[in-house]
Amino acid sequence: MKQAITQYAMVILLVVGAYFLGVYKTKTEFLEKGTTAAAAQTPTGQQPQKPANVDLAKIQEKFDGKHITFGKANAKIIFTEISDPSCPFCHIAAGLHPELNNTSEQFKLKADGGTYEAPVPEIKKLVDSGKASFIFLYAPGHGSGEVGTQAMYCAYDQGKFWEAHDKLMTKAGYDLLNNVVKNDLTQANKLVELMGNSLNGKKLQSCLDSKKYAGQVADDTAFVQSLGFGATPTFFVNSTVVEGAQPWSAFKNTVDSLL
Repeated sequence: MKQAITQYAMVILLVVGAYFLGVYKTKTEFLEKGTTAAAAQTPTGQQPQKPANVDLAKIQEKFDGKHITFGKANAKIIFTEISDPSCPFCHIAAGLHPELNNTSEQFKLKADGGTYEAPVPEIKKLVDSGKASFIFLYAPGHGSGEVGTQAMYCAYDQGKFWEAHDKLMTKAGYDLLNNVVKNDLTQANKLVELMGNSLNGKKLQSCLDSKKYAGQVADDTAFVQSLGFGATPTFFVNSTVVEGAQPWSAFKNTVDSLL
């Protein structure tokens, strides 16, 4: 009997020990990954440098009516944005989240006394003027932007992509995606509330409930990875790559040469 009790106690100790070893290993791996990711970031929020060019023909093929695009595939300039609405550096590049931009002098907006000129508004100006085309592609750069991206696709159906984009790229949108929705479609009504009168709320809710674009985030990500990229934000100006939340000045010479 005593021997059986001893054996039972040893089993318990082994199980408990294995549990704590597993917890320790998980935390260690998490911290190592976090350290590696942090080390990989440059001051502009870039990942390690990728090839400087991308196959423009593959981008042009995506002007197929199934993606978020503006303009024509044969435009002189095609801007590609690889983004995640839950990604802090994507918010910085959008320039609509001053509470985030202005935490660093590097990204402090001109409107707030800094030197940073966000690239996305400048891209939109050229697209709106008909001087350029644009395609938006999702990649999970921060990990909580899937439902937000579905909302942007649904908004695009209404001709309201930029309205949805601009709501999501605010502090309210960032906090909602990262702290409340977190890729949970059952919380999609919170995104509808965020949009307010910018979109038809009933249509947006119906689109999200139907999961019409639930598979689109995976399709976008797979395509982006096939090109050899995945960090967010990443921009292409035709075939030229601009990685990270770099200021508009990083785009300007390439754009000016194409106009």
